[in-house]
Amino acid sequence: MSFVAAVIVVCEIGFWALIAIGLVVRYPLKRRREAGWILAAVPVLDVVLIAAVAVDLSQGTPVGSIHHLAAYYLGFSIGFGPALIRWVDVRVAHRFAGGPAPVKLTKDSQEYRRYLWDDWFRAVAACGVAAAVLAGLAFTVASDEQASALLGTIPPLGIILGIWFLAGPAFAPSRTTADR
Repeated sequence: MSFVAAVIVVCEIGFWALIAIGLVVRYPLKRRREAGWILAAVPVLDVVLIAAVAVDLSQGTPVGSIHHLAAYYLGFSIGFGPALIRWVDVRVAHRFAGGPAPVKLTKDSQEYRRYLWDDWFRAVAACGVAAAVLAGLAFTVASDEQASALLGTIPPLGIILGIWFLAGPAFAPSRTTADR
C-alpha cells in the first residue's frame, strides 16, 4: 500500500471515528459544545490528506490514480461531509435522544426536487474542490510531468457533473401532487 493510500484509509477511519465520538459526546454525555468542537475537527483530516499528497509529489513520486483519488476524496469530504454529518446526526438524535423522526421525502414533492438540486450543487462543490486541489498541486509542488498528469484528470469531473445533473435534478418531477 502506498503512503498516500494509507493516509486516505486513516483519514476515512478518522472521519467516521470523529463523527461517532462527536455524537456520543453530544447525546449520551450531553456535552453539545464539546461535540461541536469534535465534529468541527473533521476538516483537519482534509488538511492532513492534502499535505500527504503534496509531500509525496514533492519527493518525485510519479502521479498515480491514488493521487487523483485523494483529490476526489477531499472534494467529496468538503462537498458532502457537512450534509452527511447532518444526516447521521438526525438519525442518531431520533434513535437515542428522542429527536424527531427523519423526514422521508416523496419523489413527487417539491422538497424532493429541492433535495436533488441541493445534492447536485454539493456535487458541483465537490468537483470544484477536487479540480482546485489538482490544479493547486500541479502549480505548486508538481514537476511538469506530474502537473500534466494531475491536470489531465480535471475534465472527467465535468462529465461526472453532467451525468449527475441528468440523473438527478434535470428530470425530477417539478409539480407537487397538489398542483395536479
